[in-house]
Amino acid sequence: MFENLSDRIDGAFKKLRGQGKITDINIAETLKEIRRALVDADVNYKIAKQFTDDVKDQALGEAVIKSVNPGQQLVKIVNDELIKLMGGQKSDINLNGSPAVILMAGLQGSGKTTFSAKLASYLKKKGKKPLLVACDVYRPAAINQLKVLGEQIEVDVYTEPDNKNPVQIAENAINHARKGGVNVVIIDTAGRLGIDEEMMNEISRIKNVTRPQEILFVVDSMTGQDAVNTAKAFNDKLNFDGVVLTKLDGDTRGGAALSIMSVVEKPIKFVGLGEKMDAIDVFYPDRMAQRILGMGDIVSFVEKAQESIDAEEAERLQKKLRKSQFDFEDFLSQLNQIKKMGNVKDLMAMIPGVNKAVKDVDFDESAFKHTEAIIHSMTPFERKNPDALDGRRKKRIADGSGTTVQQVNQLITQLFEMRKMMKMMNKFQGSGRSMKGMPFPR
Repeated sequence: MFENLSDRIDGAFKKLRGQGKITDINIAETLKEIRRALVDADVNYKIAKQFTDDVKDQALGEAVIKSVNPGQQLVKIVNDELIKLMGGQKSDINLNGSPAVILMAGLQGSGKTTFSAKLASYLKKKGKKPLLVACDVYRPAAINQLKVLGEQIEVDVYTEPDNKNPVQIAENAINHARKGGVNVVIIDTAGRLGIDEEMMNEISRIKNVTRPQEILFVVDSMTGQDAVNTAKAFNDKLNFDGVVLTKLDGDTRGGAALSIMSVVEKPIKFVGLGEKMDAIDVFYPDRMAQRILGMGDIVSFVEKAQESIDAEEAERLQKKLRKSQFDFEDFLSQLNQIKKMGNVKDLMAMIPGVNKAVKDVDFDESAFKHTEAIIHSMTPFERKNPDALDGRRKKRIADGSGTTVQQVNQLITQLFEMRKMMKMMNKFQGSGRSMKGMPFPR
């Protein structure tokens, strides 16, 4: 996400490094490069030009700070302008209703049905009781898709298989929700391959009947500038409340995220980052700006950790590590907690300083599967007593997990290295010595 744009902007900043101060001359080439980078990222040219003009006005009017070099000053100004371009601050979803009704709109293939389920899962974790409503009566298997996703997240799906009137289905679903104690209704409407009057009129009728608290327009961010044009057409008809950008984990140039607010003047509220049901993030303009500028996003990283990691389990593992009693049961538990947080490379990219170092590194997520397979092939005794793993046991474990004895040995070595490291740290702390004064190279 935004990798190419980040690289291009970073390259533009390099032109200012070593300069004494920001001037008309040295900023011109830098801003020209930034404008080119934005246009290449599929940002509308007028928006890109206005953006760089605003940056220039801010930069030349900025008081000179002696302790900060011009490159750093410009990064700060560009960061502030990016935040403004993407809406300034996060925009909350309106759930003030009994029940609160959320109407999903968008073109076919935008990921609307999948995102409806993700949103239901997200709100369920927040203590809400959501109901999904299948109003796409045209696309083959759309209703079944929503039902499968609903089962996956354990959320009820309202359907009327024999009814081909989506307006009536939506109205009946609201009445059903009131009787069933549901406090959020998410209506998945039909998409089309293009914008047409029939589709717009149908979703307008659904809007009039259901009176939603929130209308979200779901857009495939990989479609770039086309996504912005489609958003404008839908907004003119529906006057929606916010935008959802899906497929931001794909090969996207980022133009939609940077352009859409300027065109429709409606906030981006959520982003989708994959197919998994927990791959949904609230959109924070300041955090997205930091990612674009290669600064990482440590706040989102910490929030993901807090959501995914069981505090009591973490404390238990920490105690076992300190006593060098960490075994393969614990190893598996730790692995599962890491997996809950999401894609490893995406997580690493959130850490300032690490994001650039890992951008070209290919993380093999299948390595987790091999590790899990090896541990699952062990008996409970073997998991708790890794010292008992002799050649015969290793061969059986390798055969049972579809791996090699060498891979089994590597995993055992990893475990023992972790134990050894913790033993050394405990010894060092127990001696009462501190890190201060240690003979580290300077």
